[in-house]
Amino acid sequence: MQKTSGRVLQLLGLLQARVAWTAPELAERLEVTERTVRNDINRLRELGYPVDGVRGPAGHYRLGVGAKLPPLLLDDEEAVAVAVGLRTVTGVSGFEETGTRALTKLEHVLPDRLRRQLASLRDATATGPVNTDSNVEDPAVEPAVLTEIAAAIRDHRRLRAFYRDDERVEIEPYRLVAWQRRWFVVGRDPITAVWAPYRADWLTLRVPGGGSFHPAALPGDLTELVVREVARTGWSVHARLVIDAPAEEVLARINPAVGVVEPRPDGRSVLVTGGDSLEIVAVWIGMLGMDFQVESPSELIGYLHVLAQRYARASRTW
Repeated sequence: MQKTSGRVLQLLGLLQARVAWTAPELAERLEVTERTVRNDINRLRELGYPVDGVRGPAGHYRLGVGAKLPPLLLDDEEAVAVAVGLRTVTGVSGFEETGTRALTKLEHVLPDRLRRQLASLRDATATGPVNTDSNVEDPAVEPAVLTEIAAAIRDHRRLRAFYRDDERVEIEPYRLVAWQRRWFVVGRDPITAVWAPYRADWLTLRVPGGGSFHPAALPGDLTELVVREVARTGWSVHARLVIDAPAEEVLARINPAVGVVEPRPDGRSVLVTGGDSLEIVAVWIGMLGMDFQVESPSELIGYLHVLAQRYARASRTW
């Protein structure tokens, strides 16, 4: 017979995996008596898991909603972080079923207030193309900030914030977008009516927030807006390059997450891209495998000159 602690955990797993179980079914799966099942059910209840029981011919056990978090050893922010991670995993090949199953189990035992936070975060979030460059350091965003933004989207409340430390902004938030391993808030300026993505890690939310608003319809495609605007404004370093190749050839070589390609009348194309440093942009351009000229920034031209000399020295034969 299994030790009591291991058996109780297995019982909890069974209750999380299916809506309802009869006592004989649980006893058969656990290879114990129905009396032992009843005792283990009581142990789960003592730990804070609400297990509902129905008597009679159609009697069964089911895990109720609103279990306390302490038995899971997760605080509120950890629970939100785990759920967001599981939500992301469900879109990864090979993890769709297991990610969804794990997320369902977690949401089933969360208190109502956290389930509402996760629901608003899930409903307010979209996912764009992903850049898997492991050399890019992921910016940190506090879970509480994402939760507050998602709640503002849900409740149609304006966000008041400092952007990039000193710029004051007010935003009618429309959607949170996970793009190139960053979080962006797509929203509308209530004064200019201009739509734009705002990097969440560059936002310092102000308290209290803004007033309520009536959501406007997003013009065009959400992902296209984010890709184009982030390519123009969302990086620390922005680059505009003339590529000696048609736009379709450039598009065939790049991940859509790294920039926007525009055709030119002379058969060449313009690539608008960027990164968090000159080094990252320079290395990535070199990997493109096409001739190009830099239109901007001038600092990138200087760094490419330094890089060219370094490569020339490295290629000498001794």
